[in-house]
Amino acid sequence: MQSQNAAMNRRTLGGKDGLEVSALGLGCMGMSEFYGQGDEKESITVIHRALDLGMNFLDTADMYGSGANEELVGRALKGRREEAVLATKFGIRRDGGTRTVENSPEYIRAACDASLKRLGVDHIDLYYMHRRNPDVPVEESVGAMAELVRQGKVRHLGLSEVSADTLRKAASVHAIAALQSEYSLFTRDLEAEILPAARELEVGLVAYSPISRGLLSAALPDADELAADDFRRHMPRSSGENAVHNRALAEQVRKIADEAGMTAAQMSLAWLLAQGEDIVPIPGTKRLKYLEENAAAASLTLTPGQLEALVQAVPADAVRGPRYPSMREIGN
Repeated sequence: MQSQNAAMNRRTLGGKDGLEVSALGLGCMGMSEFYGQGDEKESITVIHRALDLGMNFLDTADMYGSGANEELVGRALKGRREEAVLATKFGIRRDGGTRTVENSPEYIRAACDASLKRLGVDHIDLYYMHRRNPDVPVEESVGAMAELVRQGKVRHLGLSEVSADTLRKAASVHAIAALQSEYSLFTRDLEAEILPAARELEVGLVAYSPISRGLLSAALPDADELAADDFRRHMPRSSGENAVHNRALAEQVRKIADEAGMTAAQMSLAWLLAQGEDIVPIPGTKRLKYLEENAAAASLTLTPGQLEALVQAVPADAVRGPRYPSMREIGN
Protein backbone atom coordinates (compact mmCIF):
# COMPACT_ATOMS: atom_id res chain seq x y z
CA MET A 1 0.00 0.00 0.00
CA GLN A 2 1.39 3.37 -1.00
CA SER A 3 1.77 6.15 1.55
CA GLN A 4 -0.60 9.10 1.71
CA ASN A 5 0.55 12.15 -0.21
CA ALA A 6 -0.33 15.32 1.69
CA ALA A 7 -0.80 17.10 -1.66
CA MET A 8 -3.82 14.95 -2.50
CA ASN A 9 -4.55 14.54 -6.19
CA ARG A 10 -7.17 16.89 -7.63
CA ARG A 11 -10.14 16.23 -9.85
CA THR A 12 -12.34 18.67 -11.76
CA LEU A 13 -16.10 18.71 -11.46
CA GLY A 14 -17.85 20.14 -14.49
CA GLY A 15 -15.50 20.10 -17.45
CA LYS A 16 -12.55 22.34 -18.27
CA ASP A 17 -14.01 25.42 -16.58
CA GLY A 18 -15.32 23.45 -13.63
CA LEU A 19 -14.45 23.26 -9.97
CA GLU A 20 -11.14 21.73 -8.89
CA VAL A 21 -11.45 19.65 -5.72
CA SER A 22 -9.50 17.00 -3.87
CA ALA A 23 -9.98 13.46 -5.22
CA LEU A 24 -11.74 12.59 -1.96
CA GLY A 25 -13.96 14.97 -0.04
CA LEU A 26 -15.19 14.98 3.55
CA GLY A 27 -18.88 14.51 4.30
CA CYS A 28 -19.62 16.51 7.46
CA MET A 29 -23.26 15.48 8.06
CA GLY A 30 -22.58 12.92 10.78
CA MET A 31 -20.76 15.47 12.91
CA SER A 32 -24.12 17.00 13.82
CA GLU A 33 -26.81 14.39 13.30
CA PHE A 34 -27.93 10.93 12.14
CA TYR A 35 -24.93 8.87 13.33
CA GLY A 36 -25.13 9.17 17.09
CA GLN A 37 -23.70 11.79 19.41
CA GLY A 38 -21.04 14.08 17.99
CA ASP A 39 -18.27 16.05 19.66
CA GLU A 40 -17.65 19.52 18.24
CA LYS A 41 -14.02 19.73 19.34
CA GLU A 42 -13.18 16.40 17.71
CA SER A 43 -15.17 17.29 14.60
CA ILE A 44 -13.24 20.52 14.14
CA THR A 45 -10.00 18.59 14.64
CA VAL A 46 -11.13 16.20 11.89
CA ILE A 47 -11.89 19.08 9.50
CA HIS A 48 -8.52 20.70 10.19
CA ARG A 49 -6.72 17.40 9.67
CA ALA A 50 -8.58 16.89 6.39
CA LEU A 51 -7.30 20.25 5.18
CA ASP A 52 -3.79 19.35 6.33
CA LEU A 53 -3.98 16.16 4.25
CA GLY A 54 -5.12 18.07 1.18
CA MET A 55 -8.70 16.80 1.46
CA ASN A 56 -10.11 20.26 0.83
CA PHE A 57 -13.62 19.44 -0.44
CA LEU A 58 -16.06 19.83 2.48
CA ASP A 59 -19.71 18.86 2.16
CA THR A 60 -22.56 20.08 4.37
CA ALA A 61 -26.23 21.13 4.01
CA ASP A 62 -28.64 23.50 5.68
CA MET A 63 -30.81 20.62 6.89
CA TYR A 64 -28.05 18.76 8.74
CA GLY A 65 -28.75 19.47 12.37
CA SER A 66 -31.21 22.16 11.20
CA GLY A 67 -28.32 24.51 10.40
CA ALA A 68 -26.00 23.35 13.18
CA ASN A 69 -23.68 21.54 10.77
CA GLU A 70 -23.12 24.62 8.63
CA GLU A 71 -22.35 26.60 11.79
CA LEU A 72 -19.84 23.95 12.91
CA VAL A 73 -18.12 23.92 9.52
CA GLY A 74 -18.04 27.71 9.56
CA ARG A 75 -16.32 27.73 12.94
CA ALA A 76 -13.80 25.16 11.72
CA LEU A 77 -12.95 27.30 8.70
CA LYS A 78 -12.21 30.51 10.59
CA GLY A 79 -8.75 31.49 9.44
CA ARG A 80 -8.63 28.64 6.90
CA ARG A 81 -11.40 29.50 4.43
CA GLU A 82 -9.04 29.82 1.47
CA GLU A 83 -7.86 26.23 1.96
CA ALA A 84 -11.35 24.76 1.52
CA VAL A 85 -13.72 24.11 -1.36
CA LEU A 86 -17.04 24.50 0.40
CA ALA A 87 -20.25 22.79 -0.72
CA THR A 88 -23.67 23.11 0.87
CA LYS A 89 -27.27 22.40 -0.12
CA PHE A 90 -30.79 23.76 0.09
CA GLY A 91 -34.17 22.21 -0.57
CA ILE A 92 -35.23 20.18 2.45
CA ARG A 93 -37.22 22.21 4.96
CA ARG A 94 -37.68 20.92 8.49
CA ASP A 95 -40.56 21.82 10.75
CA GLY A 96 -40.33 19.66 13.84
CA GLY A 97 -40.55 16.09 12.59
CA THR A 98 -42.00 17.12 9.23
CA ARG A 99 -39.84 17.50 6.15
CA THR A 100 -40.87 19.10 2.89
CA VAL A 101 -38.99 19.81 -0.32
CA GLU A 102 -38.94 23.47 -1.34
CA ASN A 103 -37.46 24.64 -4.65
CA SER A 104 -39.14 28.00 -5.27
CA PRO A 105 -36.90 30.89 -6.39
CA GLU A 106 -37.92 32.92 -3.35
CA TYR A 107 -36.92 30.14 -1.01
CA ILE A 108 -33.64 29.51 -2.82
CA ARG A 109 -32.59 33.15 -2.41
CA ALA A 110 -33.47 33.16 1.29
CA ALA A 111 -31.83 29.78 1.90
CA CYS A 112 -28.58 30.90 0.30
CA ASP A 113 -28.38 34.04 2.42
CA ALA A 114 -29.07 31.99 5.56
CA SER A 115 -26.35 29.47 4.67
CA LEU A 116 -23.82 32.21 4.01
CA LYS A 117 -24.57 33.68 7.43
CA ARG A 118 -24.31 30.35 9.26
CA LEU A 119 -21.08 29.45 7.46
CA GLY A 120 -19.63 32.91 8.03
CA VAL A 121 -18.41 33.22 4.43
CA ASP A 122 -19.07 35.55 1.53
CA HIS A 123 -19.49 32.84 -1.10
CA ILE A 124 -20.28 29.14 -1.47
CA ASP A 125 -18.07 27.22 -3.90
CA LEU A 126 -20.69 24.62 -4.85
CA TYR A 127 -24.40 25.09 -4.13
CA TYR A 128 -26.68 22.10 -4.59
CA MET A 129 -30.39 21.57 -4.84
CA HIS A 130 -30.59 18.85 -2.18
CA ARG A 131 -33.83 17.30 -3.44
CA ARG A 132 -36.18 18.21 -6.23
CA ASN A 133 -39.84 19.15 -5.85
CA PRO A 134 -41.45 17.99 -9.13
CA ASP A 135 -44.16 20.65 -8.78
CA VAL A 136 -41.57 23.35 -9.48
CA PRO A 137 -39.99 23.31 -12.96
CA VAL A 138 -36.30 22.60 -12.52
CA GLU A 139 -35.52 25.29 -15.10
CA GLU A 140 -37.14 27.84 -12.77
CA SER A 141 -35.13 26.68 -9.77
CA VAL A 142 -31.83 26.58 -11.66
CA GLY A 143 -32.58 30.04 -13.03
CA ALA A 144 -32.72 31.33 -9.47
CA MET A 145 -29.53 29.48 -8.60
CA ALA A 146 -27.82 31.01 -11.66
CA GLU A 147 -28.74 34.47 -10.38
CA LEU A 148 -26.81 33.67 -7.20
CA VAL A 149 -23.77 32.96 -9.37
CA ARG A 150 -24.16 36.31 -11.11
CA GLN A 151 -24.37 38.00 -7.71
CA GLY A 152 -21.12 36.34 -6.59
CA LYS A 153 -22.75 34.46 -3.71
CA VAL A 154 -22.19 31.08 -5.37
CA ARG A 155 -19.40 29.91 -7.69
CA HIS A 156 -20.76 26.63 -9.11
CA LEU A 157 -24.10 24.82 -9.18
CA GLY A 158 -25.05 21.24 -8.37
CA LEU A 159 -28.06 18.95 -8.08
CA SER A 160 -28.61 15.89 -5.91
CA GLU A 161 -30.50 12.67 -6.60
CA VAL A 162 -32.14 13.68 -9.88
CA SER A 163 -32.92 11.75 -13.04
CA ALA A 164 -31.01 11.99 -16.30
CA ASP A 165 -33.90 13.94 -17.84
CA THR A 166 -33.94 16.47 -14.99
CA LEU A 167 -30.19 16.85 -15.23
CA ARG A 168 -30.46 17.65 -18.96
CA LYS A 169 -33.18 20.24 -18.33
CA ALA A 170 -31.12 21.89 -15.61
CA ALA A 171 -27.99 22.00 -17.76
CA SER A 172 -29.94 23.78 -20.51
CA VAL A 173 -30.32 26.76 -18.15
CA HIS A 174 -26.86 26.94 -16.55
CA ALA A 175 -23.73 24.80 -16.38
CA ILE A 176 -24.04 22.15 -13.66
CA ALA A 177 -20.69 21.28 -12.11
CA ALA A 178 -21.77 18.29 -10.06
CA LEU A 179 -24.46 15.75 -9.43
CA GLN A 180 -24.42 14.33 -5.92
CA SER A 181 -25.91 10.84 -5.71
CA GLU A 182 -25.39 7.72 -3.67
CA TYR A 183 -22.82 5.52 -5.39
CA SER A 184 -20.76 2.62 -4.08
CA LEU A 185 -20.12 -1.06 -4.69
CA PHE A 186 -23.46 -1.58 -2.93
CA THR A 187 -25.42 1.09 -4.86
CA ARG A 188 -24.94 1.14 -8.62
CA ASP A 189 -28.39 2.07 -9.95
CA LEU A 190 -27.13 5.23 -11.64
CA GLU A 191 -24.70 3.39 -13.93
CA ALA A 192 -27.39 2.64 -16.52
CA GLU A 193 -28.70 6.12 -17.36
CA ILE A 194 -27.70 8.83 -14.90
CA LEU A 195 -23.92 8.49 -15.02
CA PRO A 196 -23.84 8.39 -18.85
CA ALA A 197 -26.02 11.52 -18.97
CA ALA A 198 -23.74 13.30 -16.50
CA ARG A 199 -20.74 12.47 -18.65
CA GLU A 200 -22.51 13.59 -21.81
CA LEU A 201 -23.13 16.95 -20.10
CA GLU A 202 -19.67 17.13 -18.47
CA VAL A 203 -21.19 17.03 -15.00
CA GLY A 204 -18.98 15.52 -12.30
CA LEU A 205 -20.38 12.91 -9.93
CA VAL A 206 -19.99 13.43 -6.20
CA ALA A 207 -20.58 10.03 -4.60
CA TYR A 208 -22.12 10.13 -1.14
CA SER A 209 -22.30 7.13 1.19
CA PRO A 210 -19.36 5.59 -0.74
CA ILE A 211 -18.86 3.00 2.01
CA SER A 212 -22.62 2.35 2.17
CA ARG A 213 -23.01 4.01 5.57
CA GLY A 214 -20.34 1.78 7.05
CA LEU A 215 -21.59 -1.53 5.68
CA LEU A 216 -18.68 -1.83 3.27
CA SER A 217 -16.19 -1.27 6.05
CA ALA A 218 -17.07 -4.81 7.23
CA ALA A 219 -17.00 -3.40 10.76
CA LEU A 220 -20.47 -1.90 11.27
CA PRO A 221 -22.03 -3.16 14.53
CA ASP A 222 -25.40 -4.91 14.49
CA ALA A 223 -28.30 -2.46 14.29
CA ASP A 224 -29.32 -2.98 17.91
CA GLU A 225 -25.77 -2.15 19.03
CA LEU A 226 -25.82 1.29 17.40
CA ALA A 227 -26.63 4.44 19.36
CA ALA A 228 -30.35 5.03 19.92
CA ASP A 229 -30.26 8.12 17.67
CA ASP A 230 -28.24 6.47 14.88
CA PHE A 231 -30.59 6.33 11.90
CA ARG A 232 -28.88 3.20 10.54
CA ARG A 233 -30.85 1.25 13.16
CA HIS A 234 -33.82 1.68 10.84
CA MET A 235 -32.13 1.28 7.46
CA PRO A 236 -33.32 -1.81 5.56
CA ARG A 237 -29.85 -2.79 4.37
CA SER A 238 -28.33 -2.88 7.84
CA SER A 239 -31.08 -4.70 9.74
CA GLY A 240 -32.73 -8.11 9.83
CA GLU A 241 -32.05 -10.75 7.18
CA ASN A 242 -30.86 -8.09 4.75
CA ALA A 243 -28.02 -7.25 7.12
CA VAL A 244 -26.90 -10.88 7.31
CA HIS A 245 -26.81 -11.16 3.52
CA ASN A 246 -25.13 -7.78 2.98
CA ARG A 247 -22.52 -8.38 5.68
CA ALA A 248 -21.53 -11.57 3.86
CA LEU A 249 -20.96 -9.50 0.72
CA ALA A 250 -18.92 -6.98 2.69
CA GLU A 251 -16.84 -9.81 4.11
CA GLN A 252 -15.88 -10.80 0.57
CA VAL A 253 -14.70 -7.25 -0.05
CA ARG A 254 -12.70 -7.39 3.18
CA LYS A 255 -10.94 -10.58 2.08
CA ILE A 256 -9.92 -9.04 -1.23
CA ALA A 257 -8.75 -5.93 0.63
CA ASP A 258 -6.74 -7.99 3.12
CA GLU A 259 -4.87 -9.65 0.28
CA ALA A 260 -4.02 -6.22 -1.12
CA GLY A 261 -2.91 -4.80 2.24
CA MET A 262 -5.84 -2.39 2.46
CA THR A 263 -8.88 -2.00 4.65
CA ALA A 264 -12.30 -2.79 3.18
CA ALA A 265 -13.21 0.90 3.35
CA GLN A 266 -10.05 1.89 1.46
CA MET A 267 -10.68 -0.70 -1.21
CA SER A 268 -14.28 0.48 -1.60
CA LEU A 269 -13.10 4.06 -2.07
CA ALA A 270 -10.31 3.03 -4.45
CA TRP A 271 -12.88 1.12 -6.52
CA LEU A 272 -15.00 4.26 -6.84
CA LEU A 273 -12.01 6.40 -7.77
CA ALA A 274 -11.18 3.89 -10.50
CA GLN A 275 -14.60 4.35 -12.12
CA GLY A 276 -13.55 7.65 -13.68
CA GLU A 277 -11.66 10.90 -13.13
CA ASP A 278 -15.02 12.69 -12.96
CA ILE A 279 -16.04 10.86 -9.76
CA VAL A 280 -15.30 12.29 -6.31
CA PRO A 281 -16.37 10.23 -3.27
CA ILE A 282 -17.15 12.11 -0.06
CA PRO A 283 -16.86 9.60 2.80
CA GLY A 284 -18.21 11.05 6.01
CA THR A 285 -16.65 10.65 9.43
CA LYS A 286 -16.31 12.46 12.74
CA ARG A 287 -13.33 10.36 13.90
CA LEU A 288 -9.69 11.18 13.16
CA LYS A 289 -8.79 7.50 12.79
CA TYR A 290 -11.29 6.94 9.98
CA LEU A 291 -10.49 10.23 8.28
CA GLU A 292 -6.84 9.25 7.92
CA GLU A 293 -7.75 5.75 6.80
CA ASN A 294 -10.09 7.14 4.14
CA ALA A 295 -7.65 9.80 2.99
CA ALA A 296 -4.99 7.17 2.31
CA ALA A 297 -7.29 5.58 -0.29
CA ALA A 298 -6.68 8.54 -2.61
CA SER A 299 -3.16 7.27 -3.30
CA LEU A 300 -4.15 3.66 -3.94
CA THR A 301 -4.45 2.07 -7.37
CA LEU A 302 -6.30 -1.21 -7.86
CA THR A 303 -5.09 -3.75 -10.39
CA PRO A 304 -7.42 -5.00 -13.16
CA GLY A 305 -7.57 -8.31 -11.29
CA GLN A 306 -8.66 -6.63 -8.07
CA LEU A 307 -11.32 -4.60 -9.87
CA GLU A 308 -12.68 -7.74 -11.49
CA ALA A 309 -12.64 -9.62 -8.20
CA LEU A 310 -14.72 -6.89 -6.56
CA VAL A 311 -17.34 -6.93 -9.29
CA GLN A 312 -17.50 -10.70 -9.08
CA ALA A 313 -17.86 -10.56 -5.29
CA VAL A 314 -20.53 -7.84 -5.37
CA PRO A 315 -22.60 -7.97 -8.59
CA ALA A 316 -24.65 -4.83 -9.22
CA ASP A 317 -27.91 -6.47 -8.09
CA ALA A 318 -26.51 -8.50 -5.18
CA VAL A 319 -27.34 -6.15 -2.30
CA ARG A 320 -30.63 -6.70 -0.51
CA GLY A 321 -32.94 -3.97 0.73
CA PRO A 322 -33.83 -0.46 -0.45
CA ARG A 323 -31.58 2.44 0.44
CA TYR A 324 -34.14 4.07 2.75
CA PRO A 325 -37.14 2.87 4.76
CA SER A 326 -39.97 2.73 2.21
CA MET A 327 -37.55 4.72 0.03
CA ARG A 328 -38.11 7.68 2.37
CA GLU A 329 -35.08 9.90 2.08
CA ILE A 330 -33.38 10.89 5.32
CA GLY A 331 -30.57 13.37 4.89
CA ASN A 332 -28.16 11.77 2.46
